[in-house]
Amino acid sequence: MVTKMMVAMMMVMMLVADGAYTNDIFSPCSDAKVQKLDGFTFGLAFSIKESFFFNQTQLSPCDQRLSLSSKPAQLALFRPRVDEISLLTINSRTFNPVFSGGYMVAFAGQKYAARSIPILVADTTHTITSFTLVLEFQEGTLQNLYWNNFGCHACHGDSLVCLDHQHCAVPTSKCKSNGGSADCNLSIQLAFSGTDKNLDALNSWYEVKNLRQYSLHGLFSNIRDSITGQDGKHF
Repeated sequence: MVTKMMVAMMMVMMLVADGAYTNDIFSPCSDAKVQKLDGFTFGLAFSIKESFFFNQTQLSPCDQRLSLSSKPAQLALFRPRVDEISLLTINSRTFNPVFSGGYMVAFAGQKYAARSIPILVADTTHTITSFTLVLEFQEGTLQNLYWNNFGCHACHGDSLVCLDHQHCAVPTSKCKSNGGSADCNLSIQLAFSGTDKNLDALNSWYEVKNLRQYSLHGLFSNIRDSITGQDGKHF
């Protein structure tokens, strides 16, 4: 398990009344069985792509055989509410995925050790700022995490280019951290599919799919900007 942890904040833009939690598991490396509106903890690990493999097999970042603590890895933890559409962002001025190796893996759980495939976030040439992550549950237990991309249909503006016919990316040289004007903060749209422990269907993924990624991302970004202000500081 990664020992050097990066402080992260989860920004949930959907405001709802508090409900009763039934999930008291807060470690991303422990198993949890959840129902709708429970809090659920998962992690994002950032490192070089090869760091997530042991003997050519991809393992969960929770697996000590990866020895991520001895590599240039960073970790962000989130606790969204099950089956709510959320926008996650990392609130840290020191976070730069390029310095960690440029790839990220989403993960949670012990028995099933669910993990996504490693996906490129940034290299010295381009930075991908927007992702959609789907958490798939079966009877309340996480089975899979997978990245979904909506292609490059919304790549418009001077700062966006289509990367590999799949992702809208910003040239790294145009990011604010490099003296440019583009906001290159990482944002992850989160959705759920499958069933909870009461066999109730989790439908937020279908809502995101129908809305399409970038219309929703734009809505969340506008709300985020109104909260953080022009200087990008959170209160």
